[in-house]
Amino acid sequence: MNLKLTLATYIRLLLLLAVLAALAAPAFGQGCALCYTQAASAGARMVQALRSGILVLIFPPMAICIGITVMSYKKRNHFRRDESDQASYLGW
Repeated sequence: MNLKLTLATYIRLLLLLAVLAALAAPAFGQGCALCYTQAASAGARMVQALRSGILVLIFPPMAICIGITVMSYKKRNHFRRDESDQASYLGW
């Protein structure tokens, strides 16, 4: 399948990326004041526990998504038949 992207499609993609980038910036500022003060007043051990917890919450879903993507890429043509295969299957 050969995809030809026109100039209008490129402009739409760039506009979409710009909107997504603009919407992502306010998300960084949504820190709870109570959570921030608790984390700031915590000791080094608590800060390390928070960092470890963040890693534990990030890596398993990311690994699952990568695994599903790899499996779907490998099986992308599993159910696809050629025209010649379909004609012999129907008995024609």
